[in-house]
Amino acid sequence: MSIRHRRCRADDAWRIRAFLRDTFLADGGRSRAWHVARFEYTWWHVLPNVAETRLEDVAWVWEDGGQVVGLLLPDGAPGDAHLSLAPGARGLLEAAMLDVAEAELAARDADGRARIVVWADASAAGLAELLGERGYRRSDVRERRWRGPIGPGRGDVALPAGYSIRALGDGLELLERCYASGLAFHDGDLAVAAANREDASWYRRVQRAPLYRRDLDLVAVDEHGAIAGFATAWFDDVTRSALLEPVGVVPAHQRRGLGRALVSAALDRAAHQGATTALVGGYDDASNALYGAFLDAHDDHEAWVTTW
Repeated sequence: MSIRHRRCRADDAWRIRAFLRDTFLADGGRSRAWHVARFEYTWWHVLPNVAETRLEDVAWVWEDGGQVVGLLLPDGAPGDAHLSLAPGARGLLEAAMLDVAEAELAARDADGRARIVVWADASAAGLAELLGERGYRRSDVRERRWRGPIGPGRGDVALPAGYSIRALGDGLELLERCYASGLAFHDGDLAVAAANREDASWYRRVQRAPLYRRDLDLVAVDEHGAIAGFATAWFDDVTRSALLEPVGVVPAHQRRGLGRALVSAALDRAAHQGATTALVGGYDDASNALYGAFLDAHDDHEAWVTTW
């Protein structure tokens, strides 16, 4: 191997997509590296809309003979780091990637100390050992990356009375979708929801992502037409897999089975398009119980923390 690393360029995104697809297939559909749709969601939404930064400012690629074999980037602003490696590069590049992460992606705590969180596949014993040697501690935070086979009609769930599920519309409904996102992910905070709706350009940016499809961007609406929940499936026809991101229910409509109905509908639509595998990440007991009802396997990714 003759491996070099460098800061990502804007035009690397297409090569990164190919690398992540190849890695997903080589891993047999396991979530050891990022799925291509998760990369797109970060590229088109999390970085510009949430972290207000660019891919080329926070990502690094490792290449062997011009082929991407490793990717390092945060899931947003600096402060955390995710390592995606080709199978043949695992066990060889982690130390170098951590060197770059600590030098380039650390954030500052209120007391001025540098801090970084590195996410590690729980099955990667070598990386865990390396992190421990470098003074990292394993936190209680973990992402459970659910995966499993899907097919049309698999796991159909009845809708609660008074609701319907359909693809997201446009115009005023797009504004309401922005509003519902603020409510669902910020405990019903009206101020955040209103700010989300004030300028819908952030959602327009999501809709320009290469894998985005309006027919797989679903909303649950109540009998008055108000958006009560949402689930977006990102279908990649190269790997015949679909990633769910995001899934949310407005607090006033929770505990009625809408989350289950939305996940079921999103998986069913993706399967009808040709997806044979689905993936989704859960960070808490409620979401993991929901996703585990549909998908039968998972890979855990643990958050390791160090400060200096």
